[in-house]
Amino acid sequence: MDNLLERFLKYVQIDTEADANTGLTPSTPGQMVFARQLIEELKSIGLSDVDLDENGYVMATVPSTVTEEVPVIGFVAHMDTSPDFSGKHVKPRVINNYTGGDIVLNEAKGIVLKVNDFPEVENYRGQDLVVTDGTTLLGADDKAGITEIVTAMEYLIQHPEIKHGKIRICFTPDEEIGAGADHFDVEKFGAEFAYTMDGSEIGELEYENFNAAGANITVKGRMVHPGYAKHKMRNSIRIANQIMTMLPRFDTPEHTDGYEGFYHLMSFNGDVEETKMTYIIRDFRRDRFEDRKKELKHLVRKINAEYNEEVATVEIKDQYYNMREKVEPVMYVVDYAKTAMEELGIKPIVKPIRGGTDGARLSYMNLPTPNIFAGGHNFHGRFEFVPVQSMIKASEVIIRISELVAKK
Repeated sequence: MDNLLERFLKYVQIDTEADANTGLTPSTPGQMVFARQLIEELKSIGLSDVDLDENGYVMATVPSTVTEEVPVIGFVAHMDTSPDFSGKHVKPRVINNYTGGDIVLNEAKGIVLKVNDFPEVENYRGQDLVVTDGTTLLGADDKAGITEIVTAMEYLIQHPEIKHGKIRICFTPDEEIGAGADHFDVEKFGAEFAYTMDGSEIGELEYENFNAAGANITVKGRMVHPGYAKHKMRNSIRIANQIMTMLPRFDTPEHTDGYEGFYHLMSFNGDVEETKMTYIIRDFRRDRFEDRKKELKHLVRKINAEYNEEVATVEIKDQYYNMREKVEPVMYVVDYAKTAMEELGIKPIVKPIRGGTDGARLSYMNLPTPNIFAGGHNFHGRFEFVPVQSMIKASEVIIRISELVAKK
């Protein structure tokens, strides 16, 4: 585990911010730069079948150390960082033996990680925290996961006395823009089941996630001189706002938790002539998810009926579904992870993911893939941090799962 922190600090300084607008795979060149570096590193530590395909997917193998036939398992993490907040020029800083209290991230800019805002940081007193300089995200989502997988694989190669079956690993591009599984070759990967190392705090174990869709609403207006606009002007901004306020007021991310779903307005751009809104729709239950999509379509029809013409249109595209449907028939996959954590003194926190991972889509591609903690907090923003000890524990969980599967 000695190389873990050094490895992580190196990874986060590589710019791999995704971009949904390029239409490329990977969506940004930095991801392929990172992929090539990972290829060389995996070869250097002794993995076999090391491969990088044209779409930026990195795959490799740790051979079995047992003679009997045991399931091939996989571990997956993503190379990209969120486009929601800058991942360029990341300057990580290590706080050794955190003693509690607020953390000044950037004195010159007055950026402080405050305990009042993020009280969970105090759970890590006495541990070593990696933080940002307050101007970028950190990238623990999901470079912590990559670090943990590479570190665990290196350890297994260095300790052939540890009994385990064949292990496959894969690092994917563009998870943050919903494309991480687009070109994932499940047959080539060849695992019976897998785990994404893409969760948050230590102990998280997740096999449920949102059903997800994206919605684009376009409202067409008509510009007329405002002094002579009566019964002639049609202000698209006002109409778009009308649609927005017709949605349930408290069905938003800032008002929901647990199993509650929401509509989230991601962008609103317009003028009198045309306004565009982008929403994401989320819910755990498929029936409520379908109802939410129907409601948005109903509101658009209602607006059009009011104006007696098609002034608004909506396009809705499903993104991923709740993996629970695919994982529940093979719950032993979750049990392996739960047992591994318990044996390592980690209390499993089994809860739904209020988001999605590559594992959600992979589970619907006949590769059941629950999600395990990577250790970080406050992903996608300047206040992101990760305890080094949590990353070490995540690597240990990977190793222990590999042992448990071989003992079956």
